[in-house]
Amino acid sequence: MGKRVLKRQLNLFQVIMLGTAGTLGSGIFVLTGHAAAVSGPSAILAVLIGGLLSFSIAINYCELATVYPETGGAMTYVREAWGKGLLSFLVGSLDSISSTFYCALSAVGFAYSLSVFIPSLPIVPVAILIIAFFTFLNILGVIKVGNAQIIMGGFLVFSFAVYIGAGFLSPTGFKIETFMPNGQFFIFDGFFANLSAFLRTIALLYAVYVGFEVIADDAEEVRNPNKNIPLAIIISLIIITVVYSLTVLVTLGTVPWNQLAGSETALTDAISVFLPGIGVVMIGLAGMIGALTSVNSSMLSATRETFTLSRDGAWPAFLSRLNRYRVPFMAILLIGTISSLISINGVVDFLSYITSAGYLFVLFFSNFAMITLRKKFPAINRPFKAPLFPLTPLVATLTCLIVILFSDRKSLLFLVGIIGTLTIYYYLRELSKTYVETHKKEVVPGKSRILIPILQPHLSANLISLGTAMAQADQDLNLCLTSVVTDALINQNGNRDEYLKKVDGQRQQILRKFIHYAVDRNVPMYTKMVVGKSFAASLRQEVELDTNTRLILLPWPERHSASHLSEGSIREICGNVKANIGVLNDRSLEKMQTILVPVGGGLHCRLAVQIANRIAGLENAHLDFVRVLPTEKDVEMLEDEMAYLQEVVITELKEQPQNASLRLLFSDQVENALLAEIKNNHYDMVIIGSSEDEKPNGYLFGKVADSVAENAECPVLVIKRHQGVAATWLRHRVKSIT
Repeated sequence: MGKRVLKRQLNLFQVIMLGTAGTLGSGIFVLTGHAAAVSGPSAILAVLIGGLLSFSIAINYCELATVYPETGGAMTYVREAWGKGLLSFLVGSLDSISSTFYCALSAVGFAYSLSVFIPSLPIVPVAILIIAFFTFLNILGVIKVGNAQIIMGGFLVFSFAVYIGAGFLSPTGFKIETFMPNGQFFIFDGFFANLSAFLRTIALLYAVYVGFEVIADDAEEVRNPNKNIPLAIIISLIIITVVYSLTVLVTLGTVPWNQLAGSETALTDAISVFLPGIGVVMIGLAGMIGALTSVNSSMLSATRETFTLSRDGAWPAFLSRLNRYRVPFMAILLIGTISSLISINGVVDFLSYITSAGYLFVLFFSNFAMITLRKKFPAINRPFKAPLFPLTPLVATLTCLIVILFSDRKSLLFLVGIIGTLTIYYYLRELSKTYVETHKKEVVPGKSRILIPILQPHLSANLISLGTAMAQADQDLNLCLTSVVTDALINQNGNRDEYLKKVDGQRQQILRKFIHYAVDRNVPMYTKMVVGKSFAASLRQEVELDTNTRLILLPWPERHSASHLSEGSIREICGNVKANIGVLNDRSLEKMQTILVPVGGGLHCRLAVQIANRIAGLENAHLDFVRVLPTEKDVEMLEDEMAYLQEVVITELKEQPQNASLRLLFSDQVENALLAEIKNNHYDMVIIGSSEDEKPNGYLFGKVADSVAENAECPVLVIKRHQGVAATWLRHRVKSIT
């Protein structure tokens, strides 16, 4: 696996409900009155034609999503048609932004529906709370999202069925004379005036039809995509077209259109006539549920687009990070935050126009891409092949273009502004990348350092060799060999001045002895003498004076030793010195061609992954990233664990290196599995992160790290990343909760 992948978890019914329930949302509840204000009774024709035109787009998406069953939807198709460039970036970004606006629109729609029961309800705060709830739900996993859609969608479909049935059957319900007062279907004089109103209505309502796009956006999480994606798209669009058309017909046939014009509770106004009491409560609840399903599905769509943009390198890399549920939690948090900010606007028709304009831009290029892809890859496997090609993409593209032209001018100007801003960002990012690459080789070494304390009378040449290799891997690092003089050493050696002079002479000898390591690797090296009450106190003072210390590299301590490099000294350094720590148990470090890196996922392990990758890149070594699991694991759990291992590596290294392999080991004793792996494969070196345990129970770096370091047949480097007291406390509290 070379990139992050989402897990296929959604079955056909869940996918249908994602497309159906997510589309039967707040749009039809909130926008029916606005549509009536634009074109009167002919709004029903706009609803019907809009649905029929959507089928040309839906059929194209059936083909595209089965050829490329991965997350991203339109961006993926544009990228495959014309490559990674500005257009692909704009399509993906606008798709994400449009879904984000629709999420805000739906949250505001929920607040308006709830205001039917609580008239004094503050709209914006309620909308923000709803967005926050679904942000949390999405973080818990796509299965939670799918199950929520089934529950909410079931109630929603039932409510619409009752609304339509009661509306047509009740004596106070639909009447043709109410629907067309004075027999007038079109409210304007002249063909072009009515046509303009008709097209503006389609532009207003078009966003409420594109819920099927969430299926394509989330294709990477659909089981059996070749079958389930086309079925789900077609079935969901049929359902929503029928429901929308009949709902608008009942509404405008119950209350005259001029009374509903501009109303954001049109369905409630209508049902209060033919099914008062319980009907008002039901449709009010349905409006709220519909809004919630739209928030849920649009957030899913927006986050998957954001994930794809990040995975492709178009947006910041952290947005493609996955949690243990295999969902892009950082993208979800971002979309939730932005949706909350957008909902402050609170103007539903403006939000709808923005959503429609953005979606239409995306749909225009995704459908146009289908024509290019047919020509570019004529022999590619197409599990679903759109009929009447090239008629379907041409009709879809023309539809998008016409609707864009008749969209609200303010929203189109806003869209142009977004496109302009995104274009500027794109080119600035490209210029920045070019600048960084151009000046990468011009970095002046020496800003930061690796500090290696000189411990009298012993000093490991392999420790210096490893330090220079690590410094060479980072261009701006130098190596500082630090002679540490403690009060105890001075008292043992008599006269203070004479002893310090002696140490200073030894420091010069050490530099001459080991300078060849620095010369061979072209790494700056210097020596320094520090004096303090204790070994740990001296290092702490030195690090505080020079905050550019990247790493302190130490030899493994002597067990139960009274010397200044004892277990106690190491514990004190780890607890009080504000720097990353590396402790090497040296066993003849002759080469570094095969490196084992156990991956637990903790803070220290992630730094170990980074350091191992730098050394491997420099030494042209092979990396084995391994994760140890209990012996009993089912297939699905194994897939999740391998994906999590990959996630840790990609998060820290931006990509899975070509010189690396990822493997799972199975044992109920982690340290035994690692020691057996080291023995069987004869690794040159092991780089392992310290345990995350708050109380190591007598171990220096935890049971696993200590056992591997003391019993492995090769050198072992244990890494401990520095973290502040408050951050450490917070991490342990979160870990204890989860």
